[in-house]
Amino acid sequence: MFNKPRSGLRDAGTDGQRIRITDLNAGYPGRPVLHQLTFDITALTMSALVGPNGSGKSTVLGVLARVIDPTSGQLHYAAGRPPAFVPQRGAVGDALPLTARQTVEMGRWGQRGLLRRLNRHDRALVDSAMQRLDITDLATRQLGELSGGQRQRVLIAQGLAQNSDLLLLDEPTTGLDPEARERITVLLRDLVSDGTTVIQATHDLQAARSADSCLLLSQGRLVAQGPPDQVLTPTALSRIWQPA
Repeated sequence: MFNKPRSGLRDAGTDGQRIRITDLNAGYPGRPVLHQLTFDITALTMSALVGPNGSGKSTVLGVLARVIDPTSGQLHYAAGRPPAFVPQRGAVGDALPLTARQTVEMGRWGQRGLLRRLNRHDRALVDSAMQRLDITDLATRQLGELSGGQRQRVLIAQGLAQNSDLLLLDEPTTGLDPEARERITVLLRDLVSDGTTVIQATHDLQAARSADSCLLLSQGRLVAQGPPDQVLTPTALSRIWQPA
């Protein structure tokens, strides 16, 4: 139970659940965001956190990535490696003098530390991630020179380089053209088939409809969870996306 910081990380059990959240509240100093969330994430599926800006999607990802401490409630993880988090493209500055490969190598910093050189195992994981995302030919290109779709694939490769079986993504398809969005969606489906549980926060309804399960959020509360065709109905969406 999260009565104390970082406490209560328990095994979610052997019923196929990768994550189980119960009565969870979280937010920032003086600003509560999430209210009494209860839901399960099934292992080896793709789940979409859906809702308008300000609905709490990114805060849920922050809690799952263990960078935001819940104020109360329970968060249970099944046995597995620590989650890998892929931020929004805008969170990584174009001005940083990083190549695509250096960006992917940052995924190993959690294991090696900022100042320690990568070893053979680290380099193999980076190579594998770049091959998996088909970006080996971009290795020496500056991050700021890449197209939106290329840059997103680099960031996903950085997540894969962390060698986790739980991948968290914040708006992975937002701002991309239809071809790039479709390519990212296919890549995520392939990752699930290869043994990764994927959770993405998105307000891209087309991307959300490709998920196995959708969690519909409004003002920090869970409105519905289930298959996309049952959750993303016109009636439900009209209730949370109010006209300006």
